[in-house]
Amino acid sequence: MHPLYALALHLTSPVSCYNQGMHIILTHENADFDAIASLLGAHKLYPNARPVLPRRVNGNVQSFLALYGTGLPFVDPDTLPRGQHVRRVILVDTQSLTYVRGMSKDINDVLVIDHHAPPDVLPVGWRFQGETLGATTTLLVEALSARLTPISRVEATLMLAGIYEDTGSLTYAATSSRDLRAAAWLIEQGASLEVVADFLEHPLTAMQQTIYDALKEHAETLVIDGHPVVLSWAESPPNTDEEISTLAHKLRDLFDPSALFVLVGIGNNTQFVARSSTDDINVAEVAAHFGGGGHDRAAAALIRHRHAVDVFTELRDLLPDFVRPRVKVRNVMSLGVRTVRASEPIHAVYQHMLRTGHEGFPVVDPEGNILGLVTRNAVDRARQHQWEYQPVERVMQHGAVSVSPEDSVERVRALMIQTGWGQIPVVEKGELIGVVTRTDLIRLPLSETNAVQQDIIRRMEHYFPAPLLALIRQIGELAAQQGYNVYFVGGIVRDLLLGHPLVDLDIVVEGHAITLGKMLVDKFGGEIHTHSRFGTVKWTLPAELWEKWQMANGKWQMAAPEESSPFQNPKSKIQNPKSQHLPDFIDLVTARTEFYEHPTALPLVERSSIKQDLHRRDFTINTLAIRLDPQRWGELLDFYGGKADLEAGVIRVLHSLSFIDDPTRILRAARFEARLGFHLDLQSESLIANALPMLDRITGGRIRHELDLIFREARPEAALDRLQAFGALAHIHPELVSDAWLHERFARLRQPENLALWNIATDGRESIPIDFYYWGLFFYRLSPGAVEHLIKRLLIPRRISSGLRALPTLKETLAKLETVERPSQIVTLLEPLAEELLPLGWLASDDSTIRAKLEQYAREWRHVQCEITGKDLKALGLPPSPLYRQIFETLRAARLDGEITTRAEEERRVHEILLSMQPKNNHPTNDHSTTRLTTT
Repeated sequence: MHPLYALALHLTSPVSCYNQGMHIILTHENADFDAIASLLGAHKLYPNARPVLPRRVNGNVQSFLALYGTGLPFVDPDTLPRGQHVRRVILVDTQSLTYVRGMSKDINDVLVIDHHAPPDVLPVGWRFQGETLGATTTLLVEALSARLTPISRVEATLMLAGIYEDTGSLTYAATSSRDLRAAAWLIEQGASLEVVADFLEHPLTAMQQTIYDALKEHAETLVIDGHPVVLSWAESPPNTDEEISTLAHKLRDLFDPSALFVLVGIGNNTQFVARSSTDDINVAEVAAHFGGGGHDRAAAALIRHRHAVDVFTELRDLLPDFVRPRVKVRNVMSLGVRTVRASEPIHAVYQHMLRTGHEGFPVVDPEGNILGLVTRNAVDRARQHQWEYQPVERVMQHGAVSVSPEDSVERVRALMIQTGWGQIPVVEKGELIGVVTRTDLIRLPLSETNAVQQDIIRRMEHYFPAPLLALIRQIGELAAQQGYNVYFVGGIVRDLLLGHPLVDLDIVVEGHAITLGKMLVDKFGGEIHTHSRFGTVKWTLPAELWEKWQMANGKWQMAAPEESSPFQNPKSKIQNPKSQHLPDFIDLVTARTEFYEHPTALPLVERSSIKQDLHRRDFTINTLAIRLDPQRWGELLDFYGGKADLEAGVIRVLHSLSFIDDPTRILRAARFEARLGFHLDLQSESLIANALPMLDRITGGRIRHELDLIFREARPEAALDRLQAFGALAHIHPELVSDAWLHERFARLRQPENLALWNIATDGRESIPIDFYYWGLFFYRLSPGAVEHLIKRLLIPRRISSGLRALPTLKETLAKLETVERPSQIVTLLEPLAEELLPLGWLASDDSTIRAKLEQYAREWRHVQCEITGKDLKALGLPPSPLYRQIFETLRAARLDGEITTRAEEERRVHEILLSMQPKNNHPTNDHSTTRLTTT
């Protein structure tokens, strides 16, 4: 359940809503579309709270409300009833209270809903609900969507404008996949993109244009710790009261700075507006200096009795104090830097580079002062000109360039661009203490995207055996040479991010998978099996591949058979590939898109881009891809919000016809819910009911395959429960149920001692597989007619169907077993049953006596045999005949019932049998085949 949805259910309950006093919804002054849309969204969630308009609303928003505001629930602050006390405030898109009629200064029941980070400390009685997203409206739209709250086209358009304005029409860096999904949902509800575009591109008034031109003219760019910061000021013409946040948006789009500060003089006062796109510059702190407030990314202030140009001068001087690098040089620098003297010969520096692997060294004088930098390129060029004995100062890059440990990495990056140096020395208190290299910056998580990429690379290095990861790298390099891109896609990415075991190794090729497969065979050997319609390749790896893999120069690489590496370490050779879970084959799949000619049809396939390939998949959590080419190794592609859903534990379809296109996704959704502990989002689950009839139109084999996969899960009953809740089980057949009886038997089946008792396989061993018993218990209580119908409908294979068809016989046998006690009778009753039915009867039975008999039969009785053999009978003068069988059955029954226990007793019993066969006239007969055996 969405957190805001859950909170709304609580806050709108009778106990909480009808206590004495008003509930109101407030936002900030100079309200933009996100603020007003958030007022509306909060009211839709909390209908008993009144959405109060601020006194100052941006011009484009005011124009929208003038045209479309009829019917919207907004309340003017001056129309609030007198004499009524405000008991609760819901504060949206801001964390600062504005006061209206009926509010006391010490109000302590405040809910803040905002898309910026919460303050470190909240006042007593305040609660915060929000996440860092592109717009506050997104949070509220997600809750409305989860609650299936109906909204009008005008409401949808207003909320879409809120998202679009605060995300720069979904282009700003702070925009998240959730903003896109919220916008898509609003468009599905009828939001008009044309109307949104009209008001977001609202033409400036003549006065606004005058102010905007002055702001452009006075704009000044400062570079502070590597961040470009734009400041500007203007004076508003007399007798005007123009809002300036729209102008700030235009300036931000024009200059694209890390932070923007706009000052506009209005009469004797100055309006201050600030925007930031980096965590290093918190504009709310700057606004607070001037008596204002806001968020770390957006803030404002009204500075009374001061002219704009005076404030501009002060702001310019104090800004460096407010730029605080999130990541400093000391966080990324390498300590213990090696230096060289300017007088050292080039050949000596070259030897240092070979030994250390460094690509350059700072050059210092005898006192340790930095004189410049010598690079590997410069040394190599000098050696080409036979300058090995020339001093380094002849080829070094001159300059005393350095940074301090407290500098920002932005400053380092700027210096590298300015000087061309790949290494920047770090100096503290006049002492050279370290160096920052380009490699350090590459490793640096400069953004969320980069942090995710670095995390994925670490995960791949952790979960993949080194030789396998090296092979994947070489596949990526080979593909790149052909102009192809290759990716991990779907389940392997999902499981990698979740830390689950990795099973199948599939690689998607944005190009020709079959061509790439042939190239891999040419280079590494093995053989391929192709499917041209789908562009798929199964590359069976050569048996000796992993044995050839060896450590060389600290990196995994393939050594040619006839070569021996000078770096070879015998201990590094893969002694047991299976112990590292190295695969026998790799699947290559051409990126493709699929088209369904009609619901439930098998798809038509065309080659396509990776984005289209991902769009054809079932759920967003399976649309993630990882790039494997050298240039963008480990980069995560997330077009459809899969990572956010993975983190939230949500299973979501990509479009409203997903279950119609492929109804087996209903079964798959239940399986993923059970395996991952996730849940379908409410909107996806609501689509299932309409898709259930489509199950009748797909081949039964596809349904049976999905049930097979469910029975391979750790707890199949959890998935069956969900299918029952969806109505899918009853639709497949009305007699199918998942209940406490089935849960208990499934749990009994999985107990290790029971698996061992009945030799049930869970790992592919040559014994009866566990899935047979899941099927058997699932069908055990069905009528024979239902069993036969499902066998035919689901195309259940013979290895399972033969046992299912024998269920009536098994039940009859168990009923008879209740009435017999002698072991010989029990053996006679049970031996005709197929071996796999005995465990099924034991699992299904509620009768402990029956189960005890089955257990003793399995452990002991079925193994009891006679000691006397056919050879012994032949020695007694009995020719082979059906009499042998009668004698053995008699002896075995006597042994089972404890009447005889030794060979001598068996022999006596045989003699007794033979004597009983003599005719009454004492004339012997050899016609044993017609003589009936009498048991003494």
